[in-house]
Amino acid sequence: MVSNWIGAPAQMWAPTEAGPDRGFTLEAELPGTLGRTGVIHTAHGPIRTPAFIPVGTKANVKGLVPEMVRDLGAQAVLANAYHLYLQPGSDLVDEAGGLGRFMNWPGPTYTDSGGFQVLSMGAGYKKVLSDQFAGKIAGDTAAQERLAVKESRASVDDDGVTFRSHLDGTKHRFTAEVSLGIQHQLGADIMFAFDELTSLLHPYDYQVESLARTEAWARRCLQAHRRLTEERVSKPYQQLWGVVQGAQYQDLRERAATTLARMDEDGWQFDGFGIGGALEKERLGTIVGWVSAQLPADKPRHLLGISEPLDFFQAIEAGADTFDCVNPSRVARNAAIYTPDGRFNITNARFARDFSPLVTGCGCYTCTHYSQAYVRHLFKAKEILAATLATIHNEWFTVRLVDAIRQSIADGTYWELKEDVLERFYGN
Repeated sequence: MVSNWIGAPAQMWAPTEAGPDRGFTLEAELPGTLGRTGVIHTAHGPIRTPAFIPVGTKANVKGLVPEMVRDLGAQAVLANAYHLYLQPGSDLVDEAGGLGRFMNWPGPTYTDSGGFQVLSMGAGYKKVLSDQFAGKIAGDTAAQERLAVKESRASVDDDGVTFRSHLDGTKHRFTAEVSLGIQHQLGADIMFAFDELTSLLHPYDYQVESLARTEAWARRCLQAHRRLTEERVSKPYQQLWGVVQGAQYQDLRERAATTLARMDEDGWQFDGFGIGGALEKERLGTIVGWVSAQLPADKPRHLLGISEPLDFFQAIEAGADTFDCVNPSRVARNAAIYTPDGRFNITNARFARDFSPLVTGCGCYTCTHYSQAYVRHLFKAKEILAATLATIHNEWFTVRLVDAIRQSIADGTYWELKEDVLERFYGN
């Protein structure tokens, strides 16, 4: 068995505004794979990779204050452009000094483009998309494909996306330029180009059309990025990363990666790349590998929306450097607890008089101070603290797992760690 990674102290980073504000330093490679360790340089400090980036959708990791997120060992947080545009407004965040200062987080920050949310939430077919992304495709596939295309065409055109706020129903429009303007006002160190969301049910012909649109928007994003950076010279540099789409099609994924890697607007290129869109979970490693093989080795790669142990190992071997996902905090609010031996629900009756920690040997604040019985009591009593304590633990688990993977690549124990983690987590 490998060392007790969940009990190891959090690797505390000391964010600083000194040093490079962009670039990627490759440190070690995982032989026989595309996996590597490295450092992403940002205006607010380095991010050592591979790394898990907790999601603070509305400028807050739900239930936690920034000091708690720091104590987890998190190196950066990711916020959502769509949500912050609607509330409180990106102009207000800009006036406050940017996302990090607004939420009292001194380290690196990411913002996504809002592309997923304007369609999944603003266009009103979140449930359909959720099922498709989860691979729950059943029934008349041809009819579902026609419906997916119809719904997309109702919201998307070559210029941008029209949607309604999920808060009050007001009508809004995002274009490449609007998304970049919002993200520049939010002030994150790493921003993503505006892209069109497709699903597994969109047929190949529509994926081709959508990819061409996303590529055109990516070029417009680079143009807007140059203009806004030059207008805001007093602000720290904000990196712009292109987003590789193409669903589950190898030719489209490779084309998208190659096009974005070569894209140049008067000397301005993407600082890194996001890997987004719908993909079949069992093909995650294969699809990420298609993309990574086409992207430059000297720029970082972010895989959007994963947090399961198997996904991390597959994605890291395929060349992904950083990851984000709402799941650790989302399931925590529903009493699901991550452990090296799988997940359990803390509200089960068997924990009512169990005074041991959530996970014996875990080094997180919750496990070193509270018992299963107490956390269960908080959930049963509907106390707010329940979600906080569970979230601390789940985020710690996820951050520390990826930290352990990074260390194992460096010290040559990767394959032993992988075998131990997956056997325990899925074997029980």
